[in-house]
Amino acid sequence: MTEYINIGQILRAARKAQNLTQEQIAEKLFLSRQTISNWENNKSYPDILSLIQLSDFYKISLDSLVKGDQAMIQHLAKSTDVVASNHKLILAIGLNILLLTIFTIYNAIIVGNIYLILACAIIWLASTGFLFYQIIKHI
Repeated sequence: MTEYINIGQILRAARKAQNLTQEQIAEKLFLSRQTISNWENNKSYPDILSLIQLSDFYKISLDSLVKGDQAMIQHLAKSTDVVASNHKLILAIGLNILLLTIFTIYNAIIVGNIYLILACAIIWLASTGFLFYQIIKHI
């Protein structure tokens, strides 16, 4: 049975093998020391471009960095799933357009009822917030 080693342990060991500090690595890779610390402590994961940069810098294969850490594999799968991301963005846009259309059609009914206006505004704001979140996440 193989022992589970996570990417943080691999990155820390590679840095220490080269007798470098987190600060020195951060400078060389144009990152913050906190980012390096978060990766080494498994608080966050490097994106795919950073993984390539780390692989080159430490002279470690991408297989060695990624394949041993199941959580890292899941993170990469989730963060690079463009189809799922596009579906959520299209859903958010469609929902926003649908709600705006419904509110416009029933404008005559809404005008007389302050509670209905408030409920519609809250629903529309939530939908718009979800849309903006998906757009920002998509970029």
